[in-house]
Amino acid sequence: MLPNTGKLAGCTLFITGASRGIGKAIALKAAKDGANIVIAAKTAEPHPTLPGTIYTAAQEIEAAGGKALPCIVNVREEQQIINAVEKAVKTFGGIDILVNNASAISLTGTLETATKKVNLMMDVNVRGTYLTSKACLPHLRKSKNPHILNLSPPMNLNPMWFKNHCAYTISKYGMSMCVLGMAEEFRGEVAVNALWPKTAIHTAAMDMLGGAGIEKQCRKTDILADAAYCILTKPKTFTGNFIIDEVLLREEGVKDFDVYAIAPGHPLMPDFFLDVEIDTTAMNQEGYGAAKEEKKLSRSQQEGADGAKAKTESAAAMPSGPVAETFRVIQGAVTEEYVRSTQGVFQFELSGHGGGAWYIDLKSKGGSAGFGKAPVTADVVMSMSSADFVKMFTGKLKPTLAFMTGRLRIKGNMALAIKLEKLLSQLNSKL
Repeated sequence: MLPNTGKLAGCTLFITGASRGIGKAIALKAAKDGANIVIAAKTAEPHPTLPGTIYTAAQEIEAAGGKALPCIVNVREEQQIINAVEKAVKTFGGIDILVNNASAISLTGTLETATKKVNLMMDVNVRGTYLTSKACLPHLRKSKNPHILNLSPPMNLNPMWFKNHCAYTISKYGMSMCVLGMAEEFRGEVAVNALWPKTAIHTAAMDMLGGAGIEKQCRKTDILADAAYCILTKPKTFTGNFIIDEVLLREEGVKDFDVYAIAPGHPLMPDFFLDVEIDTTAMNQEGYGAAKEEKKLSRSQQEGADGAKAKTESAAAMPSGPVAETFRVIQGAVTEEYVRSTQGVFQFELSGHGGGAWYIDLKSKGGSAGFGKAPVTADVVMSMSSADFVKMFTGKLKPTLAFMTGRLRIKGNMALAIKLEKLLSQLNSKL
């Protein structure tokens, strides 16, 4: 852990989305120095599933040694941002630091992303960041060491980060483009930087995205709080940087990263947009999916696979091999309880040896699994290589990791896809 130095004593931080998660962690780290924290978030009443409000966060900040000003701010509403900025200046005399942390996420393909979700991500991530920066900048320019810090990624134009969730990627890169532009526009006056985690961070949002057990693959919010603290205590000449938390902390002399792990020693999931950080050995061997998998097949194997695809309804064409064996085990493990608790039909489009169309029906009475198209319309369609499919169902590849690294494409009901991950954890012992 990075020790506090007291450098933020008396500084005023305006943090969006600070009622929970990463925003609150950054607030608490600064509060230990005796900083003033403006909690600009929209949760005033307790949420049915998410922890914390602006008022409970304020109590924690004051208990940690800081001063707190809770403000109800939905960053989609420009007037609420302006009102909170004015209240902050009136209360604390100015603003020294802005942390644009508020963010919305929907990991869905173009045809599956509802317009209201597109609007939400663009409004919160891009427009909210831009307007909050615009409102704070006149006050930041008066500070001795002003900073804007956006929780956004380095811009990686590898298409794999666009193809599965184009709208989300555009919205996060919009935040990063604010860094590019504003760092140059206000060079010498205000430092503007971006911070992004190397690995997944355990927050309420990650629980919703990844389902039960995902936390073991994550780090605590403390790592981002320490990295943010390090950036915000640097001089304003440190600007225009896209910083990865672990890389920065290593440069600062941190050696023990187990202290940040939820489950020390457990493999960690890389975060979005950082394909350079993925285990390249595994990637080079298996590729991102179909293309390299197909190349490994001999011509006769390829013809055999194509023939199987053409006769998906024929029992005679039933492939053999690891995929078929996996489905035999799944069929044997399906129970009425799984059907009752899941209520979903999953279609798998697998490339490579033993591939083709396969399904798991956990909606119809009794449930079923097998080769071919599902007997009823699928709620979720998953596309991946047959090699990755077998790894996923035997616990060697987490579905969330496969999805995030572009090895698994999901169309349809994301909530049901998450339910399937929970089912996998129960089936692993049998596979």
